[in-house]
Amino acid sequence: MTDPNGDFVRRTVSVGGQSKHQLLAQLAEAGVELNEAARILFSSDKFTTLSARQSLVTVELTIQQLGFAQGVTTSEMHGKAVALGLRLAPIELGPHLRLQYVDQPEGYVGFPVTEHRAPPGSIAVASAPLSDDDAFPKGFYLRRIKGTLWLRGYWCSEADQWDIADRIIFCQS
Repeated sequence: MTDPNGDFVRRTVSVGGQSKHQLLAQLAEAGVELNEAARILFSSDKFTTLSARQSLVTVELTIQQLGFAQGVTTSEMHGKAVALGLRLAPIELGPHLRLQYVDQPEGYVGFPVTEHRAPPGSIAVASAPLSDDDAFPKGFYLRRIKGTLWLRGYWCSEADQWDIADRIIFCQS
């Protein structure tokens, strides 16, 4: 996968080797705030962690950089990313990335409050949903608000639209 503008952000993120409870303790110690959707994800028995540490190479890009000229559904976004050689991240990437990516820029300054779409400055982690139920959160996103780091869960359906400027993180295959 090539990036003609050099705008993809690649990171190597260490994941695994910790339980959900250990991750939650580290997030609290680091002052990371969680929303209700993130708490629901953590409390699910379907959210499991890898027993051994490993490194994942992630790619952060916009929907437009995936090759779309207008908004797309979650299903279309995931399909295109896989066709380009990317893969969905394990659910635990969100908490590990939040702990390792502490210099995220502010995202709310100068933007109106959004509803039913990704907030400005947020970065969603594309992961396989833990549940097909649209009432259950689908994954995590990272955000910095007034200097506070957040790990937030988000809800969406396969048919929900993502804007071309929305930033998404996938793993390299």
